[in-house]
Amino acid sequence: MKQPFAGGGADADDLDAVISAVLTGSRLLVAVAARSLAAAQDRVTLPQFRMLVVLSMHGETKLVTMAELLAVNSSTAMRMADRLAAAGLVTREVNPHNRRESLMRLTAGGRQLVEEVTARRREEIAAIVSRMTPEQSRALISAMNAFTEAGGESPPGPPYPLGWPDAP
Repeated sequence: MKQPFAGGGADADDLDAVISAVLTGSRLLVAVAARSLAAAQDRVTLPQFRMLVVLSMHGETKLVTMAELLAVNSSTAMRMADRLAAAGLVTREVNPHNRRESLMRLTAGGRQLVEEVTARRREEIAAIVSRMTPEQSRALISAMNAFTEAGGESPPGPPYPLGWPDAP
């Protein structure tokens, strides 16, 4: 008798099939992400772009919080922020409420870069999804929502919770 895995009633063969499907899908998504970032590679690295995306989702953020969100040490986050500030993509300033903290936020140029790369990514994903049947698309929505929830990823939402970006 096959043993179920922790997630429910599926057995080990089902788990292997799920893992294989996710790995294959993740390779496709990484390729899409890499192609969408290609036009910006002369301006930012992939880790720097991750920082820009996190800022676009969180708005003004403490440097130490950014380091935690990116799972890097504070000095790495500071170097990344310095490079992005030198490129005009983020601003860094001292927190007026705590002078020991540094706050950062996207500039208009940083916001535009994130939007351009995201638009290219959306276009390529739309082209792929358009080749799926409606039933496959609905199943993909359900599966991806369950997968991201199980992984602790925030659900998609507006990049600016109050409806407008911070001033540059």
